Amino acid sequence: MDEDGLKSVAMLLQARGEIEARIADIVGRPLAHGHLSDWIAAQVFDIELEPGGGHAVDGWFRSGPFAGRTVNIKHYTRNEGLLDLVDTDELEHYLVMTGPRTAARPGTHRPWSIDHVYLFDAFELTQALRAYMRRIGTATSVRAEHWHAAEVYPRAAHPGYKLSRVQAAALEGFGSAPAR
Repeated sequence: MDEDGLKSVAMLLQARGEIEARIADIVGRPLAHGHLSDWIAAQVFDIELEPGGGHAVDGWFRSGPFAGRTVNIKHYTRNEGLLDLVDTDELEHYLVMTGPRTAARPGTHRPWSIDHVYLFDAFELTQALRAYMRRIGTATSVRAEHWHAAEVYPRAAHPGYKLSRVQAAALEGFGSAPAR
């Protein structure tokens, strides 16, 4: 038995629990992966979150070019070209935040970060995927050209949405590389 290792892990988990409790106090929700991502997206993109969550629609944009339009918020520790999609007419956009594009080696730590943000039109994306005979659902493979066209951060490629300097600076603080 690795007693020193067990003691170290126990101490680190206690510290982690204290940090997670502090974050939960700030965001006003339990510190589950989706709750934290939703809160960050709501702050940066001025999104009104749907109370309760767990629906196809996480909320709606309160301001900007998509004010009043619905959104589903996703966060992935890596961009592996896969996206969990729902087939519903009530959803208008996917806001997807990802960590780096590089593939993680099996068994390695995937740090929580936001290195890229994408904004997809839900209807256009599902129509394009159906044209390629792709299945709509969990872990749907999305072609690189769709990711490229939907990027709003750090590269501003999306034709209908440009981040402000304040939004970009807020996102930079969550990057996997140290903020400059």
